[in-house]
Amino acid sequence: MVMKASVEDDDSGWELGMPDKMEKSNTSWIDITEDFEEACRELKLGELLHDKLFGLFEAMSAIEMMDPKMDAGMIGNQVNRKVLNFEQAIKDGTIKIKDLTSPELVGIMDTCFCCLITWLEGHSLAQTVFTCLYIHNPDFIEDPAMKAFALGILKICDIAREKVNKAAVFEEEDFQSMTYGFKMANSVTDLRVTGMLKDVEDDMQRRVKSTRSRQGEERDPEVELEHQQCLAVFSRVKFTRVLLTVLIAFTKKETSAVAEAQKLMTQAADLLSAIHNSLHHGIQAQNDTTKGDHPIMMGFEPLVNQRLLPPTFPRYAKIIKREEMVNYFSRLIDRIKTVCEVVNLTNLHCILDFFCEFSEQSPCVLSRSLLQATTFLVDNKKVFGTHLMQDMVKDALRSFVSPPVLSPKCCLYNNHQAKDYIDSFVTHCVRPFCSLIQIHGHNRARQRDKLGHILEEFATLQDEAEKVDAALHSMLLKQEPQRQHLACLGTWVLYHNLRIMIQYLLSGFELELYSMHEYYYIYW
Repeated sequence: MVMKASVEDDDSGWELGMPDKMEKSNTSWIDITEDFEEACRELKLGELLHDKLFGLFEAMSAIEMMDPKMDAGMIGNQVNRKVLNFEQAIKDGTIKIKDLTSPELVGIMDTCFCCLITWLEGHSLAQTVFTCLYIHNPDFIEDPAMKAFALGILKICDIAREKVNKAAVFEEEDFQSMTYGFKMANSVTDLRVTGMLKDVEDDMQRRVKSTRSRQGEERDPEVELEHQQCLAVFSRVKFTRVLLTVLIAFTKKETSAVAEAQKLMTQAADLLSAIHNSLHHGIQAQNDTTKGDHPIMMGFEPLVNQRLLPPTFPRYAKIIKREEMVNYFSRLIDRIKTVCEVVNLTNLHCILDFFCEFSEQSPCVLSRSLLQATTFLVDNKKVFGTHLMQDMVKDALRSFVSPPVLSPKCCLYNNHQAKDYIDSFVTHCVRPFCSLIQIHGHNRARQRDKLGHILEEFATLQDEAEKVDAALHSMLLKQEPQRQHLACLGTWVLYHNLRIMIQYLLSGFELELYSMHEYYYIYW
């Protein structure tokens, strides 16, 4: 048992194991085994020392640590090969950083795409994207295509992570945003990365054209194979650039960028057939020598980040297959295209219906987050960046019940007291309705729980609506006895209350929460 003589924090060499740290660091380490055992002998039978810095949580962690069944970091000790990081693999010659062949590029790119999707489905970056050693430090890569692609994947991960975090419609089972200290290519601008990808894309396009057989010429099998392989690399590099450009477009404050994203998604969809037809051109994973389901091929090491994981029950990230990757991207593109359509809506009720219908498809966390970001631009909190939520609520009231107080022909329209009543009510409506829209961005199981909580807010809003209705009605009777202002605002809030109740009830069927004997209570 060893301990550090200095208590100062030292983050250097965080990726190294304890023996490597001890060798590399200048810090003096002290062996406390004998002192610890001697101190233990002073304790009588049944005595327990409870230090304020070593509570039950730390004790449980101590039990879990280094237990192969409980500590994910111990898996690396159970394989017959040496686990190498990027620099070690370069020195060892097990990884190429220049002159990669087209099949190697295609295979690495496809596996990277599979890892990206597995991350978006809720696994950690350390067990998915960062199992690709090329992603660890693209500066070491000399091959222009591989370097541009690695930077592109890092940027896609970084922007996607930022979008999901800002939208805040994910739970721990949906998404893991932790980067484990890896650099996300922050030293390189988005424009520079897209430019690098475009340069590689143009270079590959020239190679595709130069290897294309002319009409009437006899086809050379080798040249034709090279043509197909170059086309495979070209389609993947272009797809990466288009996907990155789409995510960059969603970071802009203008809704005009959404139309740009929609056009780019059409381009991305056209590339998927070429990617699918050329899957066989990529190098395949070697035989799996680990206990996990990770593919092992040049440039990938499933266990390289194992020691970065907390000492918890080992959780394997099963990387999806390449065929499934194409299908996933196809569905993602369709979802993002649907997200772009929300900017065409002008009414609060239509926006709510759109969110409900979109949620019923159980979309991925990225598309849900992009929908939130498109509807509520984070910087100004306005709907589509232009409409105040208060104005949207007033328009919804006019279209639903047309209350006299919001009609220019009514005497209350210019009454200061009536104006204060309705403005106060509308302001109080903003938070519950923004929350309701955000709730529909969560996964279906979490939605039910959150709908139950927001009913309390709408119940309070219902009481306020009835009080405002009564006050406005008494004011209106004094000036126009023949007109009424009863149950206008209350009816509108009641409608939304009932909608939430119906959604809450039906979600129980969808999630299969009700037992057979409970059906009697539901239908009674």
